[in-house]
Amino acid sequence: MDGDESGGRAPVVIVRPTTNVTSGVAVTQKLVRASVAFGDLIRGTYGPNGLDKMLYKSNGETAVTNDGARIVADLLVKHPAAKTFVSMAETQENACGDGVTGCLIFASELMREGGRLLERSLHPLTLVEGYREAADITLAMAEARSSDASGADAARWADVAMTAMTGTSAEAGGERLASLVVQAAMLVQRTAGQDPLSYERIRMAKRGAGELGQSRLISGLIYDRRVALDRQARLLENVQVAVLTCPLTLQKGVREAEIEVNDVDQLESFMAAEDALLDAHATAVLASGARLIVCAKEVEQRVLHRLVDEGCVVLADVDKDGAEDLAEVTGATLCEHLDDLDATALGRLDRFSVETLEGEEGRRERLMFEHANSRLACIDVAGSAGTATEEVIRGLFDALRSVIGGMSSGRLLLGGGSLHIAAAMAVREAAEAATGRRRLAMEAYARALEAVPGALIENAGGNRLDVLMDLRAAHRAGQIDQGVTAAGANGIITQAWANAETLEHAVVVSTEAVCGLLRIDQVISARGD
Repeated sequence: MDGDESGGRAPVVIVRPTTNVTSGVAVTQKLVRASVAFGDLIRGTYGPNGLDKMLYKSNGETAVTNDGARIVADLLVKHPAAKTFVSMAETQENACGDGVTGCLIFASELMREGGRLLERSLHPLTLVEGYREAADITLAMAEARSSDASGADAARWADVAMTAMTGTSAEAGGERLASLVVQAAMLVQRTAGQDPLSYERIRMAKRGAGELGQSRLISGLIYDRRVALDRQARLLENVQVAVLTCPLTLQKGVREAEIEVNDVDQLESFMAAEDALLDAHATAVLASGARLIVCAKEVEQRVLHRLVDEGCVVLADVDKDGAEDLAEVTGATLCEHLDDLDATALGRLDRFSVETLEGEEGRRERLMFEHANSRLACIDVAGSAGTATEEVIRGLFDALRSVIGGMSSGRLLLGGGSLHIAAAMAVREAAEAATGRRRLAMEAYARALEAVPGALIENAGGNRLDVLMDLRAAHRAGQIDQGVTAAGANGIITQAWANAETLEHAVVVSTEAVCGLLRIDQVISARGD
């Protein structure tokens, strides 16, 4: 009998029986649901009226924060879409240091809108094409609306810092902390020379005492460590500094050797020779004129005591990064051999002091290295030594990244969702002129853009629909500085400013991540879930 030769045969199985394969619309809907759930989780923390999340970790530690990057980093997610969102958040945080929460909300809404269109049989590639075209329009709008910040004064940069700190624990410090961030950024900008401006030149230190308003800026560095000998000087001013990466000890041989001593005179001669070598090390250091010696290696006790007897302060076993930082602060040259140490290799400090604090764990010492022309700066954050201060530092770090990023790019954008409203209107206008089904995707992109100011409105207790309608009308009338105020209403935005590159990067990374998810038509899970 003629027929299909393969008729009646069992299908060929190329995966394990426990492997689960999901195809078709079900795949997209699973990805959409996970993405929407991720966005809903983070939405309540957004803006000046955002609330905190309590994170109870598997090891028993508890953290309270509303920082999107921190929340995402601590979540243990297993869904593929959620992992994509975690990677997207890490990319935004590493690139800009701010804007993670807004980025996640926007991406979540893009997935929600995309899922609705896919249910209506819109082809995924058409959806991706429309999204990317709308993203280009959004970036063009951001470029057109950005303000030149090359001549911005300290007050404008303080607005940028306050915008980044809004809603975080650092907001309690108000203008004081914002001023410290701006002063630190301007300090390293002045001393950077031809080197690119970098936030890594500004450090944060926890004082573990006092009130938040007592925080201060140090033109230099602060180290939490004790001095080797209590009889060392606690204060030095206008002091010459030597930074060594070689040990101040006896040189050890490559091979083991035994020395035979026949009488007491030979033993005393041997010990005298050791003392002479060590004394020569101390003499070489003293001859350079240095009175503060920083050594990244071991300092023999006899050398240490000789130098201290001569009025020097010696810091031994400083880690290599710490020694390099102190060289940046003092202007000293790192000396890899004692023969390289001379007056030309020395740096200088305006002031070196040892600060003693009493805490729950006993007495603690902090070393203060201050120089007016230091290439590094340190914000000394007052307050308790607990997690509350850590959250303040996290908010300060976001503000610092925003200010440094704005100074580097030279472009700022108004906050309060002003850009998102303007971009949504521009995308809608372009969609009206577009042909084919991609206009549906562009309109969906516009609705997703409005989800960002919508979250600000909802978290402030406002009526989302009414305020968005008012904002659209205001922007159509040419009032481009209108946005969502802290009270959740529409109004003129004058003090909420953000680094333009932060908002632009959020648009790019969100769009690319969502487009990658929407192109998936099959999920193969080896775990069977």
